[in-house]
Amino acid sequence: MTDAEYLIRVFCASILLAMACGTAMAQERSTCFGTTSDGSLENGWKLPLNGANFTAYSIIGSMAGRTYVHSDVYEVLLNSYQVLASSIPGKVFVYGETGKKDGGSFEPHKTHRNGLSVDFMVPVVDKSGHSVPLPTNVLNKWGYGIEFDASGQYKDLTIDAESMVEHLYQLHRTAEEQGVRIWRVIFAPELQPLLHSTTRWPYLREKVEFSERRSWVRHDEHYHVDFIVPCTASD
Repeated sequence: MTDAEYLIRVFCASILLAMACGTAMAQERSTCFGTTSDGSLENGWKLPLNGANFTAYSIIGSMAGRTYVHSDVYEVLLNSYQVLASSIPGKVFVYGETGKKDGGSFEPHKTHRNGLSVDFMVPVVDKSGHSVPLPTNVLNKWGYGIEFDASGQYKDLTIDAESMVEHLYQLHRTAEEQGVRIWRVIFAPELQPLLHSTTRWPYLREKVEFSERRSWVRHDEHYHVDFIVPCTASD
């Protein structure tokens, strides 16, 4: 990518973000209720299908209403993607399922019920080292059926640990700037050592909690992030 192409891409990303935020600002702010595993959401905001450096895991999933989040989380996500376009240009990201507009039960997930849970598909590089989106389609359960081995390898794709940690770092920094916090990150414990040699890891491990317990479903092709926003208690 030439410098001119990069500047055009960043400019277009800024325009798209401004348009998305302008549309969002016309909406009423969200209110979350209860917890991520037993809660609901009022006035959820739908994430855009794509931007300069990110895309949704599925157009069908988006159309089916499975990519809504709390308004505060919406802003953290989009602002962090904009920062990433400058901090690691050329890298592409895919976000996964988030939740329904009104929250509540979100099968097959046990959480994602009040707009504060987001799945991010792992960033990957191909055999040439180029950043590519994780392939998501009906045959691999929209990416959730992919299985990475202990070295972070799937076919000719490798988990881009450096980009993943940079993403989490920018999510944390952006969240703090906006008065939001990250509660926890769920990622396969056996793959977490891949993150330990990355540039941002010394900082991130002090600031963000990574769950060390195995989840009921393996989190190898995606990392689950729960945010903290003041919520109203459920009735």
